[in-house]
Amino acid sequence: MEEKIRLNKFLAERLGLSRRQADDAIAAGKVLVNQKPAVLGARIDKNDKVCYNGSIIPYSVGYLYLGLNKPAGYVCSRKRQGDFPTIYELLPEKYQNLKTVGRLDRDSSGLILLTNDGDFAFKMTHPSFAKIKVYIVELDHALEPLHQQEISDFGIEIGDGVSKLGLERLDETRIKWRVTMSEGRNRQIRRTFGALGYTVVKLKRIIFGKYELDKLKEGEFMEVERV
Repeated sequence: MEEKIRLNKFLAERLGLSRRQADDAIAAGKVLVNQKPAVLGARIDKNDKVCYNGSIIPYSVGYLYLGLNKPAGYVCSRKRQGDFPTIYELLPEKYQNLKTVGRLDRDSSGLILLTNDGDFAFKMTHPSFAKIKVYIVELDHALEPLHQQEISDFGIEIGDGVSKLGLERLDETRIKWRVTMSEGRNRQIRRTFGALGYTVVKLKRIIFGKYELDKLKEGEFMEVERV
């Protein structure tokens, strides 16, 4: 006999929610099991019909994982922002239902992951899992040694807390840097350097967890395995 799984775990994996968010959705009456309001702590199996906000959630899903080398100037939303294209314009129809795992802002480039596996997306982005991300960053002028020490040793206050980044100099001009971080606050790298009077003119992500950009050219993508 097939073992039933907890409803909140099922919702979290399929929708990319936390278990707490799934429980909140159940408590709010947004989830139906076999056309009846779900209850907290419920368990389901493949014979149960689960609906969330009126949409059926398939019990079995063929998961896909995609790595894309996002060019600068593209947005990660599904709709264009003004004249700026969306990354989904780079993808064939079979990948249009995938969701981005985190984001890169419009002016940034590099590795972006997409998937329909909510559990994977959650574990790649939730702060508790501390996934390492590595970027190549170019500044508008040389980073002072004192500022380098402030960023890497003490951290910089950027309004929503202290930002601490790992820095490795990549050239003698002190303009190009390899930046390592395990957080993912909105525009964190740009705001960190900006707080000290620098402008990031180029930002490219090359590593996200165990995934690397490798030899993908800008605009190219490839299916990857979950690791």
